[in-house]
Amino acid sequence: MHSDKGQRGLDRKPRRRGGSAAKRGLSKEQIPVLVARDRSGATANFILAADGKADLVAALKPLLPLDTILCTDGSSVLAAAVKEIGVTHRPINVSAGRRVIAGVYHIQNVNAFDSRLKNWIRRFHGVATKYLDSYLGWFRTLDRSSSTGLQPASLLALAVGRQAVLN
Repeated sequence: MHSDKGQRGLDRKPRRRGGSAAKRGLSKEQIPVLVARDRSGATANFILAADGKADLVAALKPLLPLDTILCTDGSSVLAAAVKEIGVTHRPINVSAGRRVIAGVYHIQNVNAFDSRLKNWIRRFHGVATKYLDSYLGWFRTLDRSSSTGLQPASLLALAVGRQAVLN
């Protein structure tokens, strides 16, 4: 949901105690975040202005070489964007009970990342939309560092421009 956490002078009636969106799925109340992830764990995420084909193409086209095979959920907007980009598309229809195609094509890597991200953000009791990009970058760094074994003190030292202490 769009959040003006900490802002004064809201242009809408204040919500008390957070709450959830009035409409299911993506709506004007929510901010779309696109997550692209490869098998090695390299992650890119984008905060989109809207969940439209033009925004998806603008985000994905510079990221994907033409020989890419892109697995997505069954979204028609994603299918149209992938067609315009010109890469091979393998849509996964989870609602039909299919989670894997041909034993290798799946979106479980992205779903697991999304789950970890949502659980991590939950501890902050929501984040302001204005700072969402910073939180996404912070989480990408933490997620990447869990496999490299970097200690939190080393990450903090890198963030403030000091020499990291490697253990």
